[in-house]
Amino acid sequence: QLQLAESGGGLVQPGGSLSLSCVVSGFPLSRYAIAWFRQAPGKVREGVSCISARDDVTDYARSVKGRFTISRDNAKNTVTLQMNSLNLEDTGVYSCAAVPRLFNSCVLRGREYPSWGQGTQVTVSS
Repeated sequence: QLQLAESGGGLVQPGGSLSLSCVVSGFPLSRYAIAWFRQAPGKVREGVSCISARDDVTDYARSVKGRFTISRDNAKNTVTLQMNSLNLEDTGVYSCAAVPRLFNSCVLRGREYPSWGQGTQVTVSS
């Protein structure tokens, strides 16, 4: 059974940085496209970034493009989301999700991902 575990969340001031990790276990990460989603209180879940299983093709939400970077290390079964220049609107629970898709593309639609982690809280506050 595929399992995903997020870590790295916390409290950070506006303008600060955080690095989130998603560790995959049960099956090789190389078989999966991975995405990060976030949900703030009272808001709809938003796709933040994704990375394909093949060729590491990435996509980002407009709100984070240029500030966030997603990467993967298949040898360590880990996907990292580096978040810089954080602002108040980045606050939320960040979850990683996986889909077994061996294409050089990925999507930011939650319904495409059958496997999810529990999430990690990111709070941006002064």
